[in-house]
Amino acid sequence: MISFSIKSISLVLFGALVLTGCKTISKTAVNGMEVPADKKWSERMALTLMKKYPEAYMLDDKTEPKWDYVHGLVMIGFEELYAKTKNPAYFNYVKGYADATIDAKGNIPSYKFSSYNIDMIIAGHHLFDLYAKTKDNRYLTALKTLRSQLDTQPRTSEGGFWHKKIYPNQMWLDGLYMGSPFYARYNSTFENGNKLDDVALQFELVQKNMVDPKTGLLFHGWDESREMPWADQKTGNSPNFWSRSMGWYAMALVDVLDYFPKDHPKRAELISYLNDLSKAIVKYQDATGLWYQVTDQGTREGNYLEASGSSMFAYALAKGANKGYLPKTYKAAANKAFDGLVKNLITVSPEGYVTLTQVCAVAGLGGKPYRDGSYEYYVNEKKKDNDPKGTGPFILAALQLDR
Repeated sequence: MISFSIKSISLVLFGALVLTGCKTISKTAVNGMEVPADKKWSERMALTLMKKYPEAYMLDDKTEPKWDYVHGLVMIGFEELYAKTKNPAYFNYVKGYADATIDAKGNIPSYKFSSYNIDMIIAGHHLFDLYAKTKDNRYLTALKTLRSQLDTQPRTSEGGFWHKKIYPNQMWLDGLYMGSPFYARYNSTFENGNKLDDVALQFELVQKNMVDPKTGLLFHGWDESREMPWADQKTGNSPNFWSRSMGWYAMALVDVLDYFPKDHPKRAELISYLNDLSKAIVKYQDATGLWYQVTDQGTREGNYLEASGSSMFAYALAKGANKGYLPKTYKAAANKAFDGLVKNLITVSPEGYVTLTQVCAVAGLGGKPYRDGSYEYYVNEKKKDNDPKGTGPFILAALQLDR
């Protein structure tokens, strides 16, 4: 949300509308809404972000360009918005992020290859369209660099990508979204689809190791070595179900399927995984249409209806139904989720700026300070309004639902 300062006595009435922590906007808000209420929610959110963050690298309150998955996620939303509206402002916003983070030779100065952080792969997903449209070789060079990380990314004994070098032997649900759609798109675009079996393998290993047989839900992380204190000694799984981690996984499935030909032998398998997950998560959809931070714990003290996971589920269910991967009944569940977001977690300022509330800012496993994956850990991580991990999927869900 964006505040403005009062320039004349005639505007005193608006003083109560000033909101803290945000930048000044122009006086045009006095004569009309800065973000028109008659636009779709996807554009209303996008225009809000563009107003607060005139340069895309500023998203997530960054003060200098940084190659980061949260920016990449929002850029995917802006790409889809441009594809639908043909408004060049959205394309230019995406291009601005690429040009701020990639140098004249196609290097990515703020990206550290040797970290083997799979989060950094999805940050470049927007480069496919940029390269196709501009034929600027800087974008192709950056794409090749990211693709080469996957060639040497450390793997589990069965071939699953480690989440990061600092998290050895671990697969996290988040990582499937961070790496797989990019991997599949690059491979189908430039490599004749010769690695799609390897893409599918990542999902196969998640299904083999991380699905809870009782609920059908998936645990956030899995440690093949069982060395992490958070890992169950029998299964290697972390102890709880985090909605956003399953949201990442659901989005990974519906997006990766874009690049699997209909006759590919692994395609039906991936669709079955999406159906299994969708069946499991709708059982835990709250009456509001939303999902709780810790998915299966409902109104337990401290638990809350969380915006990013709910937005991700809304997107995945809607796209899955639209594409024919899921029965059409799941479209109703997606619309119910979106209704819940708008009714319960969206606020709109008098100028029309849209704020998505109750977004978990960050959650992970291990690291320093140590994150134990307990219920208390997940419900006590900080929340952040309009965190990109919520706004990006919100835009994508709004587009799939045409809301």
